[in-house]
Amino acid sequence: MNLIIDVGNSYVKLAVFNRNGLKHRFIVEHNKLVEQVTMLIEEIPSLKRGVLSSVGKLTSNQLRELKDLLDLLIIDSKTALPFINTYETPKTLGVDRIALVCASINEFSESNVLIIDAGTCITYDFINEKNEYLGGAISPGIRVRYKSLNNLTANLPLLETELPRSIIGCSTEESIHSGVVNGVLKEIDGVIEDYKCKYSDLTVILTGGDANFLSKQLKSSIFANSNFLLEGLNFILQFNLNE
Repeated sequence: MNLIIDVGNSYVKLAVFNRNGLKHRFIVEHNKLVEQVTMLIEEIPSLKRGVLSSVGKLTSNQLRELKDLLDLLIIDSKTALPFINTYETPKTLGVDRIALVCASINEFSESNVLIIDAGTCITYDFINEKNEYLGGAISPGIRVRYKSLNNLTANLPLLETELPRSIIGCSTEESIHSGVVNGVLKEIDGVIEDYKCKYSDLTVILTGGDANFLSKQLKSSIFANSNFLLEGLNFILQFNLNE
């Protein structure tokens, strides 16, 4: 069995995979990570290997303790990957984006795939039918947009995410919801349409923390999968074990 450790900016996702797929999923705080992993290994003795993806920060002590607990693959720019990376700055390509591309290869091989990860940032990643990763785009996520309006202005309030009732905001709060949420939806639909103009046989994946919120509002046909990144990390581990 494999343990997947996805260290984000706000929290850590843990997932246990066996040969049949995802079995368990947990969300923990950064400072509880080693404790939770220790408990999992005690509960599941067959859990002996894992993979670590980190866009957040772990201490050197945490990394050392995790390595003592597991045969751990830490993903970086030198990790063997199942695709041709044409990105001009491969060392700066986030491990989360790498994992999403690998998940698309695992599920939609030899296809033109656009992966949209709607989280803190909205990332767009494209891999073509020749198994070539070409790149994509990065833009602010929903919460970042709400927070920036509050932080960078004197009078605009910080609001919780809410689906706007209309394109026309009849109050300041409604205007913020309309601007943020409709802006994100128009952006995503527009990006998808631009890709479809170039690749008519395009497959689109939507994942990330805001995927469920956004998926029902988008005009484009998409596959929504909130576990896509975790599946990609597990695929990278399997790929490296078979090397």
